Amino acid sequence: MPVSKKRKQNSRPTQSKKISSQMSTSNAPSPRWYTVLMSTLMIVGVLLIVLNYLTLLPGSVSRWYLWSGLGLIGAGFLMTTNYN
Repeated sequence: MPVSKKRKQNSRPTQSKKISSQMSTSNAPSPRWYTVLMSTLMIVGVLLIVLNYLTLLPGSVSRWYLWSGLGLIGAGFLMTTNYN
């Protein structure tokens, strides 16, 4: 019966990749306008939804105000993924 070859044993442990080497190299802070726009989108989205349910916006309670508010909040959260 054939005998299988034995594995070589390395005397040193394997080197793991550092997380910092896998991340993007641009560590520059985000510009001021980016932070302001991100926060403004989320705040306006929340206000749009609240004012819709308080019937303070033109027309009665509308689903378009709700979807617009949720869209603005979602855009603000998407911007947080690129925030440094």
